[in-house]
Amino acid sequence: MKRTLLEIVLAAGLAGAGFFGWTNWNASQANVAKLTELTAESESSVKKLETAEAEVKANATELETMKAKTQELDAVKAALASGETLKDLEAAYKKEKTLSADRQVGLGALRLLTKGSKDPSTIEAFRKALVTADWGSRKKVICAAQFALAAAGEKVEVLGDCATPAEKAEQADKDKVGGPAKAAEADKGKVEKHAVHWGYEGAMGPDRWGDEFPTCAKGKSQSPLNITGPFEKAQFGVAPDYKPGQLKIINNGHTIQVNVPPGSKLRIDSKPFELVQFHFHRPSEEQIDGKPAAMVVHFVHKNDAGRLAVLGVLLKEGNENPGIKTLWANAPQTEGPEVEPEGVMFNPANLLPREYEFYSYEGSLTTPPCTEGVRFFILKAQVNIAKEQVEQFPFKKNARPVQPQNGRAIAG
Repeated sequence: MKRTLLEIVLAAGLAGAGFFGWTNWNASQANVAKLTELTAESESSVKKLETAEAEVKANATELETMKAKTQELDAVKAALASGETLKDLEAAYKKEKTLSADRQVGLGALRLLTKGSKDPSTIEAFRKALVTADWGSRKKVICAAQFALAAAGEKVEVLGDCATPAEKAEQADKDKVGGPAKAAEADKGKVEKHAVHWGYEGAMGPDRWGDEFPTCAKGKSQSPLNITGPFEKAQFGVAPDYKPGQLKIINNGHTIQVNVPPGSKLRIDSKPFELVQFHFHRPSEEQIDGKPAAMVVHFVHKNDAGRLAVLGVLLKEGNENPGIKTLWANAPQTEGPEVEPEGVMFNPANLLPREYEFYSYEGSLTTPPCTEGVRFFILKAQVNIAKEQVEQFPFKKNARPVQPQNGRAIAG
């Protein structure tokens, strides 16, 4: 009996010891897991701390750079604070009949540094730059003027092309992290700013210009038109008065354009419009009774109020054109900067017919952003151009299709 009782006590003791050991083992395992978790959290915290320290260092470096830039800007503003430099520049520019878009932007920048962004003359300079800039080849000028006007609180629609350095850096970071697809997903629901490469065919052909430039699709006075009767009687005449000057010619990726020095004018109802530039389209953008000419040259003019007027000369296949021969001999075949062939003078009048009877209507720019309020004068008399000269033009097709007339009157 005693032996049996002893065995029971021993068994109970062993069971208790086993239970105690099992309990302690479970507790130790839980502690190990907890310790592992705490170790992982500690390592994560260390990494976050290291990342934060790196960001602090980077921000400190960027802050120093910004501080240096601010000091440079303050030094420039202090140097110009008297306004004497601005007065000298304005006095010099008063001698010019018209200012180029680049000079208008430069003048605006100097006024901005001297007088501030709210000064009316500052805003006026940047607005004039937008009016006079060639939208095909002066993107930097246009972006600079638009940024300045936006900073001044003016209502201006900044082109998608004009991404700021910060926006470009942000997009580059997105591309690095997840590639273009990930960046596109991150931008979902936002207004995406990207370079707008419009053209005359493909994904950004004329039928898609309105996606990026709303006026091209929604405007009610768009150019070009199919010119057909009945016509209203013209109440006034036009009188070109063009002068020879140094040839300045550019292939801007959309056309061959000649930038004209000051002095050439078109008088419309005796009111002067300065000739700014002329360029070519193949075939002609305007049609007469549904038929285009081989090409057209558009002479673009501007008056003191910034109003634009285009004189169009249709070019029909025929004899060789000496004026075109000179231009084609000096025109760049690929897109690039403006060139000035040494010693080459050109008079735009060489491309005009002898008679100036015209069709006239209210229209728009025929390229993005399709701004309206442009008066068109299409001469009835056409000028010859050889078939070979048409084929030498480096663009096979750069003409916008004709647009709805929408009840507009055509004088003729």
